Amino acid sequence: MPTTKNPSSTAPSFLTSPQDSSQVSRNGSSGASLQLGTQNLEFAEMQYASYLRDRNSVSPDWRDYFDELQVGNEEVTAESLEAPPFEFQSLFHRAATARVDPKASDVAVLQERLDQLIRNYRVRGHIIAQIDPLQSVRPKPAELDPGFYGFTNDHMNMEFSTQWFGGPECRTLRSMLTWLQTTYCRSIGAQFMHIDSLQVRAWLQDRMERTANRLRLSREEQVRILTRLSDAVMFEEFVQKKYVGAKSFSLEGAESLIPLLDMAIERAGSQGVELIVMGMAHRGRLNVLANIMGKNPSKIFREFEDCDPQLKMGRGDVKYHLGYSSDWTTAEGRKVHLTLCFNPSHLEFVNPVALGRLRAKQDRLEDFDRRKSCVILIHGDAAFAGEGVIQETLNLSELPGYQTGGTVHIIVNNQVGFTTSPSEARSCTYATDVARMLQIPIFHVNGEDPEAVAQVVQLAMDFRAKFHRDVIIDMYCFRRRGHNEGDEPAFTQPTMYQVIRSRETVFESYLKSLLSMRELTREEADEIVARRGQLLENELAEARREGYQYLEDSGGGIWKGYFGGPGSKSDQVNTGIAPDELRRVMATLCTPPEGFTPHPRVQKILEMRIEMSNGDKPFDWGAAEMAAFGSLVSGGVRLRFTGQDVRRGTFSHRHAGLHDSNDGHAWIGLQSLASKPGMVELYNSPLSEAGVLGFEYGYSLDCPDGLVIWEAQFGDFVNVAQVIIDQFISSAEEKWKRLSGLVMLLPHGFEGQGPEHSSARLERFLQQAAEDNMQICNASTPAQYFHLLRRQTLRRWKKPLIVMTPKSLLRHKDAVSPIQELVSGKFHEVLADPAKPDPARVNRILMCSGKVYYDLVAYRDELKRNDVAILRIEQLYPFPAEQLQAALAQYSDKASLFWVQEEPRNMGAYGYLRTHFGDTLLNRYPYRGISRPESASPATGSGTSHKIEQQALLKQAFELE
Repeated sequence: MPTTKNPSSTAPSFLTSPQDSSQVSRNGSSGASLQLGTQNLEFAEMQYASYLRDRNSVSPDWRDYFDELQVGNEEVTAESLEAPPFEFQSLFHRAATARVDPKASDVAVLQERLDQLIRNYRVRGHIIAQIDPLQSVRPKPAELDPGFYGFTNDHMNMEFSTQWFGGPECRTLRSMLTWLQTTYCRSIGAQFMHIDSLQVRAWLQDRMERTANRLRLSREEQVRILTRLSDAVMFEEFVQKKYVGAKSFSLEGAESLIPLLDMAIERAGSQGVELIVMGMAHRGRLNVLANIMGKNPSKIFREFEDCDPQLKMGRGDVKYHLGYSSDWTTAEGRKVHLTLCFNPSHLEFVNPVALGRLRAKQDRLEDFDRRKSCVILIHGDAAFAGEGVIQETLNLSELPGYQTGGTVHIIVNNQVGFTTSPSEARSCTYATDVARMLQIPIFHVNGEDPEAVAQVVQLAMDFRAKFHRDVIIDMYCFRRRGHNEGDEPAFTQPTMYQVIRSRETVFESYLKSLLSMRELTREEADEIVARRGQLLENELAEARREGYQYLEDSGGGIWKGYFGGPGSKSDQVNTGIAPDELRRVMATLCTPPEGFTPHPRVQKILEMRIEMSNGDKPFDWGAAEMAAFGSLVSGGVRLRFTGQDVRRGTFSHRHAGLHDSNDGHAWIGLQSLASKPGMVELYNSPLSEAGVLGFEYGYSLDCPDGLVIWEAQFGDFVNVAQVIIDQFISSAEEKWKRLSGLVMLLPHGFEGQGPEHSSARLERFLQQAAEDNMQICNASTPAQYFHLLRRQTLRRWKKPLIVMTPKSLLRHKDAVSPIQELVSGKFHEVLADPAKPDPARVNRILMCSGKVYYDLVAYRDELKRNDVAILRIEQLYPFPAEQLQAALAQYSDKASLFWVQEEPRNMGAYGYLRTHFGDTLLNRYPYRGISRPESASPATGSGTSHKIEQQALLKQAFELE
């Protein structure tokens, strides 16, 4: 292409390419130097348009320049503004470049327009990409039409500079358009220009443009893809034939998922990945279990046969929710361990669980660079756009406390959600648009083009390996059947299913392609099909064989030696700590490094904690908690503790992470007690409940020997994560034989702070409590809390622990514990009355739990009553019947027994007690409940009303007959 000389000092260098550094400065109204080049033509054009409207509307520098520009170009007037955009720009460009080299003017303008066309293909080419196997047509944006830039057929054979586009340095316009359309508008549509990093964009552009976004596959690779397609198609056809009408949530229409996963695992293995955790919903899960995870098809068929009902009475889950683990050997001979997480029907909530599991595995293996493992999440299009936990999960990806090195997201885009079309399901163009919140690429690909899928897989895996970020593969396909095998999709999508039913399988279409290219013979293809068909027949015969035994996962590995099931009285552990060790731990936690300056008020807290450890003062809640954490970490236990504001504590009581008052840098004393780096993770979480709790639950699944804690800012907010509690925490052992020692700390207590800052909904946890599935406690002293945390960590019986934690008790003068109770005590499920009233005189017994105990004691002291005993039930589930029986044994059966709670009658623990014991506690003691009246809302919003209600509650506790 012709070149131009440098312009004069009064003319901008419009003739330079975008990468040319020769530019001319002009001062704007602010006096700052403005470099005029192709990067800011739009600004210069805006200035010129303003000048044409009103000469005085631009700064003097620009006015002088444009005055000079107009000499000899009087045809450029205000009327020119009415011309089409690029005609006006052409007038401006010609006027500017004519001052330099009139002959080059038109060429320079066309080059500039081509540069803009190339950029718009990179930005908008995905809009017209042929990604829909059902061949729907989308409107072509005007900016992708060469005519929009003034190009005509006369320009098609003109050569332009393309040195900054992959390939030759010069090409004709016709060749360039073909290359652009091949790269960005065939079976792959790429969204990546929203990424801020020039380095990342340039890497992606080079990888796509250098190859026209096509992967050259060897014959061996093509045959492998065809074989995997055959595996996928034949499995679905076999199941549909042998189990007519049975629900399987088939993969039909999206069979390319199987070669996609196959290639992803192979590529990951070649990049040094040794471990992959996968999460997915139910569609296609059986196919993935059989063809990727290596689950024996006979087991799957046995589940269809449902021959062993006695093994599943009241437990287990449907076959398309089950998980599996196996070892994969790549073509290069590398080993990759695969784990597919168990998953409920609540779509997408497994995502943070899978991430948490991988993070735990990485920490255990000390893979702190997050390079040797990854997560693959398989989503549905409707769920990816519709479920809020998607956003929560994506937001975790770049946070230090939750990074795993980049997740590969695969959307199986059926283009329908149950019976709901995309136009009814989302307000955005793509199901993946929420992912544009991250600096990551999104690849849309036609699932009926297996070789395009192969290109995208390689590109996505390489991107993740290089930049350690998430990546999105949006595989467009279709759902050949309804939402399930018994559903008729044509009721609601009649035209869509007319097209679907006329389509052959992707195996057949790809086979035809390979046959036409003479890459495969018909005999070879028939052998692939026959071999797979015979294997499935053999597996079915095995599943139906008399005497077949279905062997389930025994739960070994890192969980060997731990157990669940009913509570074990034999699993008693010593939770006390030697005084010298306690002092050493507290001294370490309360002595920042030299040069570190805590806030003065925090410094006083540290000094008080030293006094507590020396026995000079009793332990308060914060000190006892830090003592528990520190003693466990010092003993080699891994501690992971996250939640909103956990380092300081919502109520400013913890101060586990300190900040220097001078420069703000942080110090975490617990890390000083760890035996090696990475053993203490203490992170303030994002403002998320479901995503973060799911992550911590997942972490706990692979950390049986650690202490994994999630704390709610207020217990009231835990209901935002109800799905994680219902579908995983409370039921996973029963459904999937999966144990967890996760601890949930939920601030709870009625103190006049309103309906959203009073209740952690204790009743909901108690309603789900059954078969010793979890522990629900409401510790009322620092020592009790200390021993509870240590017991949870040290014993081998593993259950989730739900703790109703205090707020006002954090600083209550009576809610303290002497050092001796930490040194030699233990956790007591029931606390007897420390006032020790004479049993012979006691005619009223009040049972309670938590903070209300202190209110009752204060009121009793005020009344000077010595005929009332107050017992605390510290562990509400599993219910401590024997301990309560022992505490009550000293009192007369004629004493009136009451359960007292701050919660309304339809909340709290009262309903749970009535359900389990009726009117008579432990078959001996008639009892009644004292509470606030039934209410739709947990608490009043008036502080004064709260005090009135609380006083009435206390009065009733001591006066009700």
